[in-house]
Amino acid sequence: MPRDTVSESAKPSGFEILGVRIDRESMESALDWIESRVTQGGRHTAQFVNAHCLNLAYRHRSYSRVLSRADRVFADGSGIRLACRILGLEQPDNVNGTDMLPLLCERAAANGLRLYFLGGAPSVACYAAQELVRHYPGLKVVGNSHGYFGPDQDESVCADINRSGADIVLVGMGAPRQEMWIDTNRQRIDAALVMGVGGLFDFYSGRIPRAPLWMRRTGLEWCWRLAQEPARMWRRYVLGNPLFIARVARERLDRRFEERARERLLSRYDRPFALMLHRLRFAVSSALWRAGIWAWHAAKRGLDIAAAGTLLLMLMPFFLAVAALIRLESPGPVLFRQKRVGLHGKLFTMWKFRSMYIDAEARKAALMAANEMQGGVLFKMKNDPRITRVGRFIRKASIDELPQLWNVVTGDMSLVGPRPPLPSEVALYSLRDRRRLDGVPGITCTWQVSGRSNIPFPRQVALDVEYLESRSLWRDLVILLKTVPAVLTGRGAM
Repeated sequence: MPRDTVSESAKPSGFEILGVRIDRESMESALDWIESRVTQGGRHTAQFVNAHCLNLAYRHRSYSRVLSRADRVFADGSGIRLACRILGLEQPDNVNGTDMLPLLCERAAANGLRLYFLGGAPSVACYAAQELVRHYPGLKVVGNSHGYFGPDQDESVCADINRSGADIVLVGMGAPRQEMWIDTNRQRIDAALVMGVGGLFDFYSGRIPRAPLWMRRTGLEWCWRLAQEPARMWRRYVLGNPLFIARVARERLDRRFEERARERLLSRYDRPFALMLHRLRFAVSSALWRAGIWAWHAAKRGLDIAAAGTLLLMLMPFFLAVAALIRLESPGPVLFRQKRVGLHGKLFTMWKFRSMYIDAEARKAALMAANEMQGGVLFKMKNDPRITRVGRFIRKASIDELPQLWNVVTGDMSLVGPRPPLPSEVALYSLRDRRRLDGVPGITCTWQVSGRSNIPFPRQVALDVEYLESRSLWRDLVILLKTVPAVLTGRGAM
């Protein structure tokens, strides 16, 4: 969603930290803007960012893009002020959701604005609403819901919000989930403003006490949060805070280098020569970037060949046993080959152990009405009559996928990557869906270890794209380790 363009003259100045633009608002001007959005109507979004959020945005470009699409991004916490001091920028006001909420409730009660609370554990948003209504007579909290629901319930949650007639929706699911959820579902929600508020409901429900005022004023609230929830918060603060400062310090050095280089070039040489040096520097940087990408691909390919080749040799006796069981139950070939779509739309032959009767494809058309996958792109049935008894077992245990190790050795697939779709499925893809074809397909990926067929198709696409934008060898290893329990439990397998 584009940033607010209705009142450009009133739009505040902003600054950028680690690639995220933040609006320079005071608490009062932020509240004025919120109130004006409700009066004006339309669909608007506001987010808060702190040091933890900027660390996440630095690693995940999809999250950074979501923040860039918000109408307002408020500076939350002492970490942002410290970063501005390091970068030599004017320090912004601390506009955080916890301090804003009581002021917002005062205005909402005075002007008849209707609020909806979404997020937190079961009953937390309800308790927070009760406490605020008790403190602010006339406040209208027209609905609430916990945040423990899956993507398949998004539509019903949005419908409940719309039925409530809310003007402002506060979403407290934690970063980056709340921002991603708002960005995905914003056009379904009729409320004038939807705003991500993190753990706000925990504080106002009384579940977690807030830091004393002196700790908040001195920028030490994070110490209080760490003491309250050490198991959940230690990584964010003990590791995240120093990492954030290091990244900001590096950004400061980069900015200084660019400024000084530009000044020297423009003062010592004429502009054509300065432009030539600038282009040379760009060419060198591009070459180094391409070399890094090549090194990553080479390392990933080396891991694929070594692991897949070793597994093929080790599992050969097991393959022969599975082949014998398949032939004993159903005549026909042991292996099933199928055309799939790979990197950038290239077709290749994918191998699997045959888990269906040989006339399965001919019977598919008659079963399309019983498709259990949302969206109509994928076809899945829990009790598919085309599957043999042996096939049902090897599917449940993902044994049918093992011949794809050969596809990994030949380079058509990788151990980790988006699952390769059928050409008929790709024909139904939107342009947005086709982004999952920008990587080499794999045997397993993020959604394979997060629910498999239980995850709706749009969410599968989102998880595949998020993987492609933040992939690394370490992440591949983590996904491979998570694949083992996912296969053993059979969760989401069809």
